[in-house]
Amino acid sequence: MTSLRARLVVISLATVLLAGIALTYAVLAPAADAPASTALAGAGPRVQVLTNGLLSTVSRADPGGPREVTAVRCDRAHTGAATVACLTPVGALTATSLVVMDAALRPLREIPLTGFPNRLRVSASGRMIAWTLFIDGHSYAANGFSTQTGILDTRTGRMVRSLEDFTITRDGRPYRNVDVNFWGVTFAGDDNRFYATLSTGGRRYLVEGDVAAGTVRTLRDNVECPSLSPDGTRIAYKSAIGADPARGWRLTVLHLGSGRTVPLAETRSVDDQPAWLDDQTIAYGLQTGDGTNNTWTVPADGGGAPTLLIPGANSPAVIGRDGA
Repeated sequence: MTSLRARLVVISLATVLLAGIALTYAVLAPAADAPASTALAGAGPRVQVLTNGLLSTVSRADPGGPREVTAVRCDRAHTGAATVACLTPVGALTATSLVVMDAALRPLREIPLTGFPNRLRVSASGRMIAWTLFIDGHSYAANGFSTQTGILDTRTGRMVRSLEDFTITRDGRPYRNVDVNFWGVTFAGDDNRFYATLSTGGRRYLVEGDVAAGTVRTLRDNVECPSLSPDGTRIAYKSAIGADPARGWRLTVLHLGSGRTVPLAETRSVDDQPAWLDDQTIAYGLQTGDGTNNTWTVPADGGGAPTLLIPGANSPAVIGRDGA
C-alpha cells in the first residue's frame, strides 16, 4: 500500500510538471508560421491587439499598415503603462492562466485559473489587473451561465479571487444572493475605484467598487462591460436591447455627471467590452460569419459611422495608456 501511494504521488507530481511545461509553451512558444519576435516593438503611439491569438501591435496613426506580430499566445490581452496581461488559451491538457509581463514581454508572474477566458483589463498605471472567466456557459445571452471575476494588485501582490466575496449594496440596501455574477471590470485613475457589471435576479447593473474596502454598490440598470473614458467622465458599455440580451446589445455611452446616455452609431450587436482609443473614439471587436475577428471604431458622441480600424484583430488596447 505504501509503495502504491508513493507511485501515485510521483505520477501526480509528474502530471503537474508536464502541465506547467505545456502551459509555458502555449504562452511563449511561437507557432509554426509566426515570426520570431518576442517583444512589442515599434515607434510612436501604438495599439496592441491579438492577431489570430498572437500579441501584436500596429501604429495608431496607420492601423491598417505593417503589423508587429509576436509569438505570445493569448485568448484575451490588455495593457497599461509597462504592464501587459494575457489570459492563456485553454488546451486539452492545460487550464488557462493569467500571465503578467513587462513591456518587453518578459513574464513576471503566472497565476493558474479555472474557467474560460472572457474579459481582461489593466489599469492606466499598470498596477491593477482584472479578469473574468466563464465557469459555466459561454454567452451572456444564455440563461444559467456563471462567471468568476478577480483582481490582482501587482504592487502589493494582493489578489481578490472573486468579486462575489465583496459586500454588495443594491439600491441602497445590503444584498446577497446565490445567483450573483460579476464581469467586465474597468479601473479609475486612483487604482482603487472600479466599475463592473453585476448580474442577479435576471437584471444587470452597473456597479461602482472599492478594492480596499471590499465593497460594490449598484448605480443603474442594463449596463454591461463598462469601460471608463481616459478623462474619467464617461462610461462606454453594451446595453441589452429592450433589457433582453437575447435580442443583442447596443453600444452606448453614459455621462457620469448628468446621467445622460448616448446610443452610438454602431447598430450591429456588439458583445464586447469596448475600449477607448482616446477621449473621442471607441474601439470594439466584431466577428464575421466565418469566425474572423475585426476591430472597429465609432465616435463616442453618437455621431459619425462605424469604421474598420484593424482587420483580423481583436482585444484592442492603447499601449502606455488604459484603453479600457
